[in-house]
Amino acid sequence: MSSTELRVKELLRERGWTTKVLAEKTGLSESYLTHIKNGTRRWNEDALKKLAAAFGSHPVDLFAQRRTRTDNVETAVKMPENINVDLQLKIVPVMGDIPANPSPYNNQLMQVTTGYKDIFVPVANSGDDSMFCLCVENNGMAPNFVKGDYLIISPETWTRSGDIAAVEYGNDNPTKAMMQVTYMEEFVVLESVNHKAPPVALVRGKDHFRVIGKVIYRYQRLG
Repeated sequence: MSSTELRVKELLRERGWTTKVLAEKTGLSESYLTHIKNGTRRWNEDALKKLAAAFGSHPVDLFAQRRTRTDNVETAVKMPENINVDLQLKIVPVMGDIPANPSPYNNQLMQVTTGYKDIFVPVANSGDDSMFCLCVENNGMAPNFVKGDYLIISPETWTRSGDIAAVEYGNDNPTKAMMQVTYMEEFVVLESVNHKAPPVALVRGKDHFRVIGKVIYRYQRLG
């Protein structure tokens, strides 16, 4: 399967739908959907959004999940120039831990050292070159995030109160973790994603705190 081919055939089989049923759910013709399913016609952005809505998933869940890693970690990973698609896609490395200072180079090093070499996911319509994908390796954040989820994290996206982000906090031995962030006048309050642990209140200007990146997508692995 190519990196731009859609997983329509697989998803139809999983749900037990026919092409006719999918046509009714999307408003697209059966003939067009047959071509998309068989990879004999290129999809467009409107079709991608309608298919994602029909399957109840994010558009990136319709793509293949794997892509070969570049051998030169100093070179940004790019889509092949000869592929003509209607969406701006970035290929983001998957890793098992939060990088302290995300960058294309550091992200690929973290990817290899945490055991996710050669595993990438596509992300549509984002210009953040330092994005990374954190694989949720246990159910410690359930039910919000569960084992096997991919969290796309963007260092360049502004984090507001209520957002979930990768953060670093603590003065003596700084901790990196996924937390829900709330900004107050004198404090920054960090809460566990599942809200089962007591919140952490940090004094602005006194306690060490920084946002590494905000979660912008939850990418659920299928199959």
